[in-house]
Amino acid sequence: MGVAGSVVPVGPRWQRARRIAWMAAIGTGATAAAFVATGGVLFGQARQARRTIPMAEAPPPRCDGVYGAKCPGPPLTMVVLGDSSAASYGVHRRRETLGALLATGLSRRLHRPVRVHRFAVVGSLSAGLRPQVESALECAPDVAVILIGGNDVTNRTPPGLAVRYLVDAVRALRAAGCEVVVGTCPDLGAIEPIQPPLRWLARRWSRQLAAAQTVAVVEAGGWTVSLGDMLGPRFAAEPTRMFAWDRFHPSAEGYAVAAAALLPTVISALGAGPERRPVVLGRGEGVRSLPKAAQEAARHAGTEVSGTQVRGRDRGPAGRWAHLRRRAFFGVGAVPQPGPATDSPTLEGSA
Repeated sequence: MGVAGSVVPVGPRWQRARRIAWMAAIGTGATAAAFVATGGVLFGQARQARRTIPMAEAPPPRCDGVYGAKCPGPPLTMVVLGDSSAASYGVHRRRETLGALLATGLSRRLHRPVRVHRFAVVGSLSAGLRPQVESALECAPDVAVILIGGNDVTNRTPPGLAVRYLVDAVRALRAAGCEVVVGTCPDLGAIEPIQPPLRWLARRWSRQLAAAQTVAVVEAGGWTVSLGDMLGPRFAAEPTRMFAWDRFHPSAEGYAVAAAALLPTVISALGAGPERRPVVLGRGEGVRSLPKAAQEAARHAGTEVSGTQVRGRDRGPAGRWAHLRRRAFFGVGAVPQPGPATDSPTLEGSA
């Protein structure tokens, strides 16, 4: 998809582009897909998936507090926004949550305290980001981590509308001087309770939204990390290990994988990472036009996309320049264990 001057195109041209993208997504199976959709197969599968995936019960554990409190210096403030994945639904211990994992990693790498505030809400759509951002800004955050998009896909929110809400959130945070890292829409086609052909369409919708999110967030001054089907291959081999009891949300080890993918980008966004090595095209890394980088990132989980310059310019013939980087994971098996005192949060407020 192209940037074409605006982050979220509107009007007849955008509607026509959406129709073209839809036909391209279906490809040579357009006739078959139209037939099964007309026959009600997709609606039946959607209802079955909702029955198979249990509804949320107890709320996820809170991760709010100060991590690495014995480290010197003032605390770095991180806010976690988004949906159930950001809230870490599916785990039972504070130390297993995404916020705790990221804060512990930041504290260890930066050798300073990290204060965490979680405003993510289970079941949230992109439309629900505004009140979360308003609450987050009261904390004067240094960095915000946002995971959003899965519920927009399952609720069939128009991609342009979902992206517009996300852009508004990123711009508001950036205007306040807060760095923003967005974990883009996961690949719902990797979820076992969703069966073909709905699984194929869910995968296509997820990747299209993830690519659109990447373009919009980088244009707005943020960073993105593609989550994609990060858990898919491991889920197929070890479903009881990588996913929670509901077979939809990650397990403690699943959240550790997501944190391993996000942490290096959070560190870089804060300007605390190592100096970047010279850009070398090939091997999945280097400078691309933003639309091309977004498409590549949507297909490869764990890919970081950020804005960059080429010869002192932000834009080239195909739009904004972007740096695409495949991050090395810190280890899939790195499930958090009770650590030294500096890794335990000093709790703020009620859990």
